[in-house]
This record gives sequence, structure tokens and C-alpha cells, in this order.
Amino acid sequence: MSDLYPVILCGGSGTRLWPLSRKSFPKQFVSLVGEDTLYQSSAKRLTGQVGDTEFQPPVIMTNSDFRFVVVEQLQEIGIDPGAVLIEPQGRNTGPAVLAAALHIAAKDPDAMMLVAPSDHVIREDGRFHAAVAQGIAAAQSGQLVTFGITPTHPETGFGYLKLSAPPDEAGSAVVLDAFVEKPDLERAKDMVADGSFLWNAGIFLFRVSDVIAAFESHANGMTQKVREAVDGAEADLGFLRLAQEPWDAVEDISVDYAVMEKAANLSVVPYSGMWSDLGSWSAVHELEGGDVVTSGPVTAIDCRNSLLRSESDDLQLVGLGVENLIAVAMQDAVLIADMSRGQDVKQAVTALKAKGATQAETLPIDFRPWGQFETLILGDRFQVKRIVVNPGASLSLQSHHHRAEHWIVVEGTAKVTVDDEVKLVTENESVYIPLGAVHRMENPGKVPMVLIEVQTGTYLGEDDIIRYEDVYSRGQGAKG
Repeated sequence: MSDLYPVILCGGSGTRLWPLSRKSFPKQFVSLVGEDTLYQSSAKRLTGQVGDTEFQPPVIMTNSDFRFVVVEQLQEIGIDPGAVLIEPQGRNTGPAVLAAALHIAAKDPDAMMLVAPSDHVIREDGRFHAAVAQGIAAAQSGQLVTFGITPTHPETGFGYLKLSAPPDEAGSAVVLDAFVEKPDLERAKDMVADGSFLWNAGIFLFRVSDVIAAFESHANGMTQKVREAVDGAEADLGFLRLAQEPWDAVEDISVDYAVMEKAANLSVVPYSGMWSDLGSWSAVHELEGGDVVTSGPVTAIDCRNSLLRSESDDLQLVGLGVENLIAVAMQDAVLIADMSRGQDVKQAVTALKAKGATQAETLPIDFRPWGQFETLILGDRFQVKRIVVNPGASLSLQSHHHRAEHWIVVEGTAKVTVDDEVKLVTENESVYIPLGAVHRMENPGKVPMVLIEVQTGTYLGEDDIIRYEDVYSRGQGAKG
């Protein structure tokens, strides 16, 4: 039996779940439902045994900004990734799937790979594994397998899979007749009534040799460039950075358009268990299964069919007599929408980007490999941040062209370097970092260290930084 490698795709931005999900920290890394993040739940689901086949350590496809987050969140749940491949920039699922296949094939040419998004909810792992077992049988015979979800209602937000025959009770793989684009409501109703259409889950299973051959047949120009990017990849700490120059020349295209819609050896495994892509706040409301779904410090009075969510302990959200409403409140942004417009939230993100609002893509909390920081106050020439440094962690040795900084430790102890001076700064003590001084902050303790940073200067952007040394091997720029 061939080895089975999960490939988890972690590059999406999740704009339809704004303001909680943003480009700087998308929904897969957030605990939307349950204690685990969506990414952690996906990784857990892709472990263990499927029949006689055992999942190998997962291959993670992500970008540079999230490279430390994907490893840290796996470590929290006791999973070690087999490889973390860094895409120089997002090129959709087609190049990502091919890069993962080429990487796996280089060490295990007979392997199979199960490609899954990092942000779906599937609550019945045993049932899902049974569907994967059906897919393995088809993949071993040379089929490119996709998974289709039994529709529960006419949905216009999903693509569909047209089966050559209605699915049987055993859940066996069925030959795929056609991919169907997102329909209008009347067409969706007809397809659900027909019984031979399934929602396209975007989950795939195949032997690496078969999917590489499919790319060579149907997208050979892409195959050569992606192969060059994989062959030219460079190790960076525990990550593998794909070569940028060939990757920049790769077409931005989904795996469906690149090969799946053109290949003849396609099968679908039906899945009728609980599944959601959480593609909108209305989907979150539906998943929670209540009339009025609340989260955080929320008070609902005489409300119906609504989702009310506050993401701040200090922000009380009150709904009074509302109906069919989505309300999501954060410290820096609030979404109010009709429940029927859940799929349209990305329009709000587009409008905010056009206005130049930072809230469109950036959370007030920024996560870094050493910890996190939160902007509390931002003025024209000053900024106040709350910075949390993890035990044993260290910021880079750095300097700034345009700002000076004042650090006040409020919890724990900081080891501070300012030019040639190194000293410990404890709670209620402070230190001044002059403009241009070479400095570093470290947490030598066993508990998180918290400090308040006051910046003053003519420019306060995160890209005003020169790194001289960094334990995380980051380059220059805001996040390196």
C-alpha cells in the first residue's frame, strides 16, 4: 500500500468573514467554532489510520507571513509537519498542488496525496476517513479523485459536481461527468432535486505520479516553471522556500481549471456527513444551529434569526429586537449586515481598501514568531503599543531611521540591549531607545513578558526597521 501524505493549503485570506478574518491573519488560524483553530482541526483530522493506510506527517503550503504560525499552531496540538513549503506569492491552488506533488514525489514516487483546505469544518472524522478509504481504492487504480458533499439545500455560493450516476449507499467512487460553475437559485434548486449533483468540496486525492502526469498533459508550461521553483528551493530554518524567479512566472490558476476539468480519469467520492467551508457569517450561523447565535459579551433581547458576536471582553454588544441580522464587533471595526447578504461581505472589504482603511486587511493585533503586539493609540507623530514576548523569545537586533521608543515593562522581566549596554528591566521600570540606536528586547524568563511601547517620530510604519541579527532568520522589511 502506498504512503498517504496530507497536503494542507494555508494561503487564503477569508475576506467573507471580515472583520474577524483579514489578510494579516485569516480565518484558518482563528478559533471560530470550538477551542481549536480551523487549521488545527484540519490537521488533527488528517492523522491516524485509514484502513490499512496511515497518514504521513502533513505537508503544509503557506506563505512567508504565516510560516511561524503554521508550525506554532501544530506544535500546540502535538503534530510535527513533514515539510512546510513557502510560496513566494499566492498563485492559487493549481501551482500549490503541483509543487507539493513534486516535493513528495522526489522522495516517495509511489505516494498518494490528500489535498485539503485548512479552513473547512468536518465534525465526523470517522465518517470522513471512511470516505477517504473509498477514495484510496479509486486513486490506486489511477483515478484523480475529488470529494463531493451531498447538498442539504440549494446553494448558490458553491460549484457543483455532476455525477455520471446517482451515488450508492456504500459511498463508492462515481465517475465524474462534469464540473458546474456556481449556479443561480433556480438552477441550484433543479440540481438538488436531480440527485446526481454534489457540492464541490475542493478536497482531492491522487497518486503523485498521476497528478504530475495530468499537469504535464494539460498545463505543461506551468509544470516546467513549478518544477524549477521546487528544484531551486532553499532551506530556511525548518522551512523550504520555493525559488522566486520561476514561481513569479507561474500562472495564477486553480487546480480545477488547470487540470481537473480537462482530465478524463476523474472520480467523485460522495460525502453526506457534516461539512461546512465557513464561507460566510451566515454559514457560521447555520453551523451553530440556533435561532440567535451569540459569542463573547453579547446580550440579545427579543432577537430572531441573528448572529451577534463580540471579539473583545471590553466591548458589550447588545441586540434589541433585531431580525435576520449579522453583527460582528471588534475593537477597530464593526460589521452590520442582513443575514441574506452573508456572501457579499467581501464587497465591504473592497470598499474599505478603496478608501485606504487599514482595517480592510490588517488586524490591530500583529502576530510575530516571538509573540505579538497590539496598537492601542495611533497619532500623527506617536504610537502606543502593548507588546507580549514569549518566554525565551527575542526580537531582532535592529534600529530605526524615523522613530525613538520608550519601553515600560508591566509584567515579567526584559533583557534590553541599547548599543553597547545590556541590562535587565523589571516591572514598573522603563528604558529609552534613542532614534538610530541599535537595540534588542529579549524575555529571559519562564512567563510571558508584557511591556508598553511609546513611539515618537516622523514615520511610524512597521517597515522602518533595519535588522542586524535575528534568531528567526528573517530578512528586511516589516515581517522579514
